[in-house]
Amino acid sequence: MTISLSASLLRLLLCGMVVASPVAVAQTATTNAPAPPHKAQPLQTPPVQTPPAHKPPVVQPHGPTHALKPQPAKPAASKPAAAPPTPAPAPAEPPKPEVDTSKGSVTSLPTPRFVSLRSEEVNLRSGPGTRYPIEWVYKRRDLPVEILREFDVWRLVQDQDGTKGWVHQATLTGRRSFMIPSADATLRHDPRDDASPVAVLKAGVIGQLRSCQAGSTWCQVQAGGYRGYLRRNQFWGVLPDEVVGNG
Repeated sequence: MTISLSASLLRLLLCGMVVASPVAVAQTATTNAPAPPHKAQPLQTPPVQTPPAHKPPVVQPHGPTHALKPQPAKPAASKPAAAPPTPAPAPAEPPKPEVDTSKGSVTSLPTPRFVSLRSEEVNLRSGPGTRYPIEWVYKRRDLPVEILREFDVWRLVQDQDGTKGWVHQATLTGRRSFMIPSADATLRHDPRDDASPVAVLKAGVIGQLRSCQAGSTWCQVQAGGYRGYLRRNQFWGVLPDEVVGNG
């Protein structure tokens, strides 16, 4: 009886091993199976950004360019009425133009010709002398003006607005300058309309006139730290066919 039970138990144990073996094999195969290959993700290309278009710098004016009316004198303290003074003799008429208007009567330099204001404040008088009243005041150094006539130490000048009057020669300098009168002007790298822009000069900008070649409609100028070319008709400060500098 004991042997029979032992044989039965042995058979049961052997059957359990046989049944369990496929499961264990399956688990072992699953565990040792190689992992599926990793699928590479496509690279994301960043969008291409278009750089903004380059704009030339802008040069702004930094002072008044038009003649100003003089400030009225402050009224003096009231005093007892006195007899009216004897009227002063009327100032002499300004001298008549010279016969040869192509040159000055004092310097023999060509007229008309361009110069510029030497100081920040220049008085424009109605005649060639301090006895003539001040009609206008300029408050812009380097403003270009045009000399039309000469008389002693006085010069009849005209500004970009057509205002005329007499100033003392000491308030003028032969240093050449230019002014953008009304419309903005584009400073070019070369003397061509299709040349690259260097800067935009706003109306009222004053700069240095460097050179103008004979027979050329372009002049080299400098303003606000920028150098380039402008057409003669874009600024005030040069005669139509004038040669300035060495060209």
